[in-house]
Amino acid sequence: MKSLFTYSFIFAMILGISCKPKAILNTVSTDEEKTQSKTIEKMELSKKEKVVALLNSFNTGDKTPISYINPSKYIQHNLDVGDGLAGFGEIMQHAPEGGFKANIIRAFEDGDYVFTHTEYDFWGPKAGFDVFRFEDGLIVEHWDNLTEVTSPNPSGRTQFDGETTITDVDKTAANKKLVEQFANEVLVNGKMDNLTTLINPTKYIQHNSAVADGLDGLGAALKYFAENGLVMEYTKVHKVLGEGNFVLTISEGKFGKGDHVAYYDLFRVENNQIVEHWDVIQPIPEKSAWKNDNGKF
Repeated sequence: MKSLFTYSFIFAMILGISCKPKAILNTVSTDEEKTQSKTIEKMELSKKEKVVALLNSFNTGDKTPISYINPSKYIQHNLDVGDGLAGFGEIMQHAPEGGFKANIIRAFEDGDYVFTHTEYDFWGPKAGFDVFRFEDGLIVEHWDNLTEVTSPNPSGRTQFDGETTITDVDKTAANKKLVEQFANEVLVNGKMDNLTTLINPTKYIQHNSAVADGLDGLGAALKYFAENGLVMEYTKVHKVLGEGNFVLTISEGKFGKGDHVAYYDLFRVENNQIVEHWDVIQPIPEKSAWKNDNGKF
């Protein structure tokens, strides 16, 4: 399954950005002033704004976002794509006529990392998480997880709806610690002692396509897996990223009939408890099929 960012990058080379800071409002009258304005714009964009502009280049057509990526150091973790810029040429040969679309639902910044939750039109509807790492103001590394868009879950929720507002930025570190504890204690080690302390037992909004709201919904899903010889196993948490009340975990494990998968789980925290969850689960191909040696994580 191909990375949406891979395609957005290629598309960006012939298109561009739509995000402009509010500071640049005056109409310029000379080429020199226009150049200076663009330079100021580039300097003032945050890491998050650069990523949003890059993904929006699917839709808008500006060529600027290509300059937000380090052309001599770009580490690719999508295993279907060759490393660096050289991998993009081959991908572009298979791009459909009409290109792709990206609707960014949520975007977050955590230090040198930006992560996004996006609804894509990419040979059909897709849900995806992308993670970008920056060095010296430029993107140098990329991870992602992508899956098909499905019908609403048993509680009528989709893979995209729900809260989008970032709050409690001052609690970012505490919320990351809470979610990391949940991921390691409950998901990896199966310890349920603190489950109703870590998750709000009366308000747990679920966006997984097959699971209903609440702890009862989660229990029903786990019972179905057990009765049908299926597994949902987390073996290692690789990354925990967050901004305010939203925290993303990137984990490795097994799913379904034992497929080796990457789990991307986005949690929303409210009053020191997890209250909402989105996810994308993607199989990891056999190493013989990898197009780069960087690994999924």
